[in-house]
Amino acid sequence: MKMDSRKMRITLEERLSKPGRTFSYNRDKDELRIESEATNKGITLSLAGIVARWHQHKEKAIDEIVYYIEEGLEAMDSEPMMAGGEKKIFPIIRSASFPVEPEEGNPFLTDEHTAETRIYYAYDMGKSYRLIDSRLLQKEGWSPEQVREMAMFNVRSLPTPVKEDSVAGNVFYFLNTKDGYDASRVLNKGFLMEMQDRITGTMALAIPHQDVLIIADIRNDTGYDVLAQMAMSFFADGKVPVTALSFLFENGELEPIFILGKNKPVKRPRRPLT
Repeated sequence: MKMDSRKMRITLEERLSKPGRTFSYNRDKDELRIESEATNKGITLSLAGIVARWHQHKEKAIDEIVYYIEEGLEAMDSEPMMAGGEKKIFPIIRSASFPVEPEEGNPFLTDEHTAETRIYYAYDMGKSYRLIDSRLLQKEGWSPEQVREMAMFNVRSLPTPVKEDSVAGNVFYFLNTKDGYDASRVLNKGFLMEMQDRITGTMALAIPHQDVLIIADIRNDTGYDVLAQMAMSFFADGKVPVTALSFLFENGELEPIFILGKNKPVKRPRRPLT
């Protein structure tokens, strides 16, 4: 099957169509906008980027963007009062392809993380959470620095229980509390340093989806292959996929790597751990 912007636009409109939503297409920019008739708020998508991702991940790419849009539109329909809710603010990890603003001129509060991932900030509402954008910051009178500080303090306060498994002489640790912030624990540098003290080989990580963090003690080359297979499997099954790539943890930094079957990893440009 050949995918182009026209087919992708039709597919997304079919998947996202609901009463009270409208779609508009900007041919010059090749952008599709989805809006709520009730609030006149919406999300604009660059179709070229989604088509490129489809050629890499096929239907998984569409499932991912549909989930992101549903999450974003639902968040726009709810306006939490954050005053007094400082302990409900957390950082969350999303794919670098996740939209950076729900509507033009109202960007989410974000920070760079790695070449594959980006940090967003959310207000926990129990069964869901609202991504924090510039309008919500202005409404509550909070600065981006205040939100970042509170979020990082809160994520460091979360428990970090891990389950351990050994495969082919390598040790793997899994953090999977399913509280919505398992991947966010990768921002708890103190926790990562504690895990590094337990590791005798090379420390590697995977953040395949929102509800799991994998930490690996790689003691032989087979360990890289096992980690790659785990990351791909979790990525394919995750409700909120992040990335199928793995990372090395060296000197307090995360470095994305490609693991090419039975070979040592190929490094990508590094960024400091936030």
